[in-house]
Amino acid sequence: MKKLIAFCGLDCEQCDARKATIDNDNALRNKVAKLWSELNGVEITPEMINCDGCRADGLKTPYCDSLCPIRQCALCKEVEHCGDCEAMDGCKTVGMVTSNNAEALNNLKIK
Repeated sequence: MKKLIAFCGLDCEQCDARKATIDNDNALRNKVAKLWSELNGVEITPEMINCDGCRADGLKTPYCDSLCPIRQCALCKEVEHCGDCEAMDGCKTVGMVTSNNAEALNNLKIK
């Protein structure tokens, strides 16, 4: 599995937060912060938009670093990603992503 596939199966290479970090693109950081603030009903500042990828070493957004229940569960279980977890098929936590994103589910099933 590619290192830039998150624990939940999302592709971090496609994430605008990672793109803004890699390209040091402050306009994209502003855009992402505004959108994520609206979607989540919380204030997210452009300074929070720094991430190298969920499973990669380096920077993480505050949510991805310590608040994401999927990432926290996978770290506690010491699995490479949710696809390696025996409970994945019935898991409501990762299901928050995979039930709406066939690509993420497929990424977790690739061995």
